[in-house]
Amino acid sequence: MYLKKVEGVRTVTLPDGTIMSQADLPPRTTRRWVASRKAAVIRGVMHGLISRETALRRYGLSEEEFSEWLTAIELHGEGALKATAIQKYRQP
Repeated sequence: MYLKKVEGVRTVTLPDGTIMSQADLPPRTTRRWVASRKAAVIRGVMHGLISRETALRRYGLSEEEFSEWLTAIELHGEGALKATAIQKYRQP
């Protein structure tokens, strides 16, 4: 088995006991951001698998966009990342 050399942490254990690895992160070429991919990036950053700066650079995200994803998860859970749920979780 060949392990690709990566900088930093290779795996982290999430609070629910599951293990998240670098392979669980979306590919660098991701352009279509579905809720599960957004959540994977946020989980990776929150649990130390990847730094925030690296995530922004790797995926071409703006600081504002990343912060919106993080706020949505913190306030309403991962369901708030779905494009069809924006109206439901939008604040007046």
